[in-house]
Amino acid sequence: MTQKQFCFLKSAVALAFLIATFLVVEVHAGEQASLPNVVFMFADDLGYADLGCYGHPYAKTKHIDQLANEGTRFTQFYVTGVTCNPSRTGLMTGWHPARFRKYAADYGFADRVTITELLKKRGYSTGHFGKWHMGPVDAPGTYGIDEIDTIGKSQDRSLGRDTDLYTEAIKFIRSHKDGPFYVNIWGHATHYAVDTPKNLASIFSDVKVERNDFSATMQHKFKESAEMDPNLDDSMQQYLGDVYQIDQNVGRVMAVLEELGLAESTIVVFSSDHGPAPVGLASKGIREFSKNMLGYAGEFRGGKHTQFEGGVRVPFIIRWPEKVKAGHVDSVNVGSFIDWLPTLCSLAGIDALPEGLDGEDISDMWLGATRKRKTPLFWKTSATGGAPSMREGQWKLHLSRKQKGGDQLYNLQSDPSESKNVIEDFPEIATRMRKDVRRWVAELPESYVKKEKR
Repeated sequence: MTQKQFCFLKSAVALAFLIATFLVVEVHAGEQASLPNVVFMFADDLGYADLGCYGHPYAKTKHIDQLANEGTRFTQFYVTGVTCNPSRTGLMTGWHPARFRKYAADYGFADRVTITELLKKRGYSTGHFGKWHMGPVDAPGTYGIDEIDTIGKSQDRSLGRDTDLYTEAIKFIRSHKDGPFYVNIWGHATHYAVDTPKNLASIFSDVKVERNDFSATMQHKFKESAEMDPNLDDSMQQYLGDVYQIDQNVGRVMAVLEELGLAESTIVVFSSDHGPAPVGLASKGIREFSKNMLGYAGEFRGGKHTQFEGGVRVPFIIRWPEKVKAGHVDSVNVGSFIDWLPTLCSLAGIDALPEGLDGEDISDMWLGATRKRKTPLFWKTSATGGAPSMREGQWKLHLSRKQKGGDQLYNLQSDPSESKNVIEDFPEIATRMRKDVRRWVAELPESYVKKEKR
């Protein structure tokens, strides 16, 4: 080969390499452009039926109702824990929170990979605004999150307590409009204590509580609230005002997505971290009460701190135009935030998932398919003596605590309020589910570690 031929061949190889590199970059850029943005709005302690579209008789939630009209509203969707941190732990890691020996609120997620880390590796810009409760470190970079701002209540209370954190989240969306981006917008409403400014509560000044407008499961809350203050109307107006400010902020996010031309390319999800708080709360060994804690779980029994349906079944609305059915109510599929990580990974084209996930990919359900889920759902607090619960198909089993009554089995299809224990009527189902839930419990730590509270 002559020197001239060698130089020509060398140039040709270099040119081919440059072309190949350019094509790879172009393909990668094309993939990035096709990935959906994700906006995840999470309310705190909001009840299953606290929204107009979920049946509240008085709530004014036009923006969230609009989100449901433009997307799909699920009626059988669950959280992974009955308090704030366990609920967040399950969705961020795809692991049941009871699997963590060290309480994640105190120690973080240890070596478990989070959804934000996986999306970050995929090329997403990641942000988190508002409530944290996922460990002692909230500095940027934690869990692969680029921007973290754990904002508390808004400085201007007249605008509602979550307005400031929504404002910062909207700035993040504007800064990363070229995408893809993922952002957690985790508010504080309607967590204890509900103390709504007058200008928001007065929007509901015409509300007069008729107890019969609510289910039987709500009547004990009315009784407890009225024992503190007979004026139920004022208490309800306070609570509705807090829900209203959530809705106003959701409307702001929807408006900015529309303004930036991102509505079509963005998955928007609205939900709550668990059921509504009780009127009376135990805090630092002291029983605290607030007459305004009138969150509504609809026909479902229980609420925050319980594994009954009112504690674990939550509103779940998803909008993704041309992908998710619009104006659809999914009352058949059973989904959970334990599925959040594998489902978003599927939609973002992430194939290499962490090992040992408890959740499953339910992206087909989000996109309109109907099927039976492959894995049962489990709940248990991070305490050695915590009693577990399990849902499989139409059946819900609660194992009893020691010396605290017997096990309970409910047919959610015919008895969603869990009012009739049928464990004696279906011994074979009860026996099988007991074995399954005990097998799951055997996989959990024998003891748990929490930091001592000062």
